[in-house]
Amino acid sequence: MNVLILGGGGREHALAWKIAQSHHCNKLFVAPGNPGIAQVAIIVDMGTHDFEGIKSFCLLNKIDVLVVGPEEPLVNGIYDFMEKAKTIDGWRGFVVGPSKAAAQLEGSKAFSKKFMQRHDIPTAAYAEFTKDSFEAGKQYIQQHTLPIVLKADGLAAGKGVVISETHEDALQVFEQMLINRQFGEASTKVVIEEFLTGIEVSVFVLTNGVDYKIIGHAKDYKRIGEGDTGLNTGGMGCVTPVPFITEAFMQQVEEKIIAPTVKGLLAEGLVYNGFIFFGLMNEGGNAKVIEYNCRMGDPETEVVLPRLDTDLLSLFAAMDNGTLEDTNINFADGYFATVMAVSGGYPGNYKKNIPITGADKPLQVPGSLLFHAGTRQEGKAIVTNGGRVLAVTSKGESIGKAVQQSLDVLGTINFEGMYYRRDIGFEFS
Repeated sequence: MNVLILGGGGREHALAWKIAQSHHCNKLFVAPGNPGIAQVAIIVDMGTHDFEGIKSFCLLNKIDVLVVGPEEPLVNGIYDFMEKAKTIDGWRGFVVGPSKAAAQLEGSKAFSKKFMQRHDIPTAAYAEFTKDSFEAGKQYIQQHTLPIVLKADGLAAGKGVVISETHEDALQVFEQMLINRQFGEASTKVVIEEFLTGIEVSVFVLTNGVDYKIIGHAKDYKRIGEGDTGLNTGGMGCVTPVPFITEAFMQQVEEKIIAPTVKGLLAEGLVYNGFIFFGLMNEGGNAKVIEYNCRMGDPETEVVLPRLDTDLLSLFAAMDNGTLEDTNINFADGYFATVMAVSGGYPGNYKKNIPITGADKPLQVPGSLLFHAGTRQEGKAIVTNGGRVLAVTSKGESIGKAVQQSLDVLGTINFEGMYYRRDIGFEFS
């Protein structure tokens, strides 16, 4: 099969690394890719929003599988666009990703909350407000218990969620989002939620909208500072398997969250052929949904796929041809830990185009993998091109040993201002 992956971050590097191992993979292309991805795939200079260009490329190169990494093309309807290419242009491949309507699970916080309500899926209590109901929203905030969670309804590049510790702060955030349109179209509606306490965990599923397979889980570390302090980021690292994810807990997640979600999609006629990322809160053994994502996470993909001991391309084919229910999912033994190296100043302002040493070749350390996230080729040099720059994933007999090996590898890589947390998995070490 010929495969095209859309995206250019650590998630897409991990997807490319995994798919390249499949004996079903003939040609593997990634657009726009990055220097690390270039070590395992053919890079295509094409944007993820260039739907016409993507269609032309798929037709010209006889692409059998289009894997969509980031959320925006999915929310904007790449699945539907390529489905039309089957009837109009004779494209014979398939997309790994949901339809535009189904992608609202991630694209609209209000849609996802209503969906969970309709299908009795456990989640935080909430209310939604628009500019027209601004005064009612202010009253709701003033009566709300603390802390208060405010979410811009649409996609806001991971920055649309704020946890306010005071009513005054919540009111300011509410006005900033809704009246001052802090996130543009994404904040024309604001969802206000109760604050859930517990431990966060993510579960990843591949589904065809009828059947599903759990392909992994991970605990992500969002805060920039050690000890889970400081500002939120896109993710500083993660570990799997998570010790508290017992068979009983996972059974509860399946019965109360995953199965009702897939049944709900089917009942509502929402076409879904791809990944569902369940962001969960473990509240004393009871799971509640914080959010859905309609694609794999980052850096969770970098830790989940190395543990997945099943051919990913075969799973995609089974998803497409209706045999997903008959496939077996296997996991590698041991523990896996990903540590993310970021630019100095991230998640605030940071510099780009800083030369990186030690990341120009595939990693030769047994049990460890180097994934490029925000890098760019400049002549013969590889330079930084984002806030989150590189991720190292390692396997170990324990979470502590896996983390230590990743830290050892990062010690051989350097760029000015480079920062990474040394305490990923700290509560399990």
